[in-house]
Amino acid sequence: MGDLATYLSVGQRRWLVVAGAVMIQFCLGAIYAWSVFTGPLTQPLSAGGHYGFNAREAAWIFSAGLATFAVVMVAAGRVLPLYGPRPVAAAGGLVLGAGYVLGGLLGSSFWGQFLGIGLIGGAGIGLAYVVPIAVGVKWFPDKKGLVSGLAVAGFGFGATLWVKLAGSWFGGLLHTVSLFGLPGVQSVFLIYGVLFALLVFLGSRVMLNPPAGYVPTGAGGGCRLGTEPAAAPAADKAAPPSPVAPREYSSSEMLRSGHFYILWLMFCSTALAGLMVIYSISLFGTDALQMSQAVSDPAAAARIAGTAMAWYAIFNGLGRIVWGGVSDRLGRKWSLFMMCSFQAFIVFAFYELGGAASSLIIAAAIIGFNFGGNFALFPAATADYFGAANLGRNYGWIFLSYGVAGILGPQIAGYFRDMALAGDISTWQISFSIAGAACVFAALLALLLKEP
Repeated sequence: MGDLATYLSVGQRRWLVVAGAVMIQFCLGAIYAWSVFTGPLTQPLSAGGHYGFNAREAAWIFSAGLATFAVVMVAAGRVLPLYGPRPVAAAGGLVLGAGYVLGGLLGSSFWGQFLGIGLIGGAGIGLAYVVPIAVGVKWFPDKKGLVSGLAVAGFGFGATLWVKLAGSWFGGLLHTVSLFGLPGVQSVFLIYGVLFALLVFLGSRVMLNPPAGYVPTGAGGGCRLGTEPAAAPAADKAAPPSPVAPREYSSSEMLRSGHFYILWLMFCSTALAGLMVIYSISLFGTDALQMSQAVSDPAAAARIAGTAMAWYAIFNGLGRIVWGGVSDRLGRKWSLFMMCSFQAFIVFAFYELGGAASSLIIAAAIIGFNFGGNFALFPAATADYFGAANLGRNYGWIFLSYGVAGILGPQIAGYFRDMALAGDISTWQISFSIAGAACVFAALLALLLKEP
């Protein structure tokens, strides 16, 4: 952990790991800020736009980033034991930064952004993302749900910063910056790329596994190194055996388990809804607020939709922490059932709630809160059912479902948005109904899980 570690006890170091994890995830979460770019990207050339993409093209860049993220994460899980967490995380930051820099330089076309932001940027996220989760669970075997939530909370919180910095803070970088004569979107990509590479590299410096034999003790974060257990007193020899740790599954063994496919389908179904809303909240919010005449000015409607996205991101981060802590007490099965059921209800209602500024923001925050829970519950459930030793490898296979959802959710929304007639927003209801039904399906699947 570098020179700083020499001044910390082993128990204190695990909280340094959490801090580094949040810094890394803060940058990786920039992909959830994509909605702030969809307005400028889809503005028609005839109306002064620089790109003139349609909604499906803007969705494909986002989907490519999510799918590449998920696929590369499988490979990252395999190389993590070979090279260690520090170099893998650092490589992810450099690739992510390079992707955004290329997206800035080559992003005047759809294919330039698809390559830079979608494929290369998504690959960088996939490389770095698994590291804080795998390392954190090893430092906190007693609080897998909570630390999984903490380790990825920055992913949700980070999107708030990148959304507001691009869209409104200090006038919004999209409106105030032009590097090398490039339009606002590409200039922001350049700035973000440099920041991502630097910050992820700094966070990677504390990404190291705990020492051999590490065992946490107490609630204050102390620890001890493993020792030979003392002989049990004679009076205890007749006592019932204590619960044993879950068996450690290899990836091939996990792929033959029915629980793998239940978790995979659940994650895909509920992630579809969350990713659909992330992609579409700016477009849908602007459409819905104007159609309901709650806001007449398109620019004002876009600002409100941006605020809704920011609250979505804040509650996305909170949901990762809260749902993770709840699941450590309630159990993964019932926490997953509750989260998916709650999400189904609010997604079904989202179309009706989008017509007023206050209800749009509240609904977005609730959806973000539930969506964030996925990223605490599913890695913790993977560790529960298949063991923590191979979590970096095994969770990558579970996470492929997120990549599939990253294609389906945004593409469904983009398709129906492009199908709408001028001034007609009713096709949004079809998109959100599909997403709500997917969450109902995930909740029913949760009832098939058996506690390990």
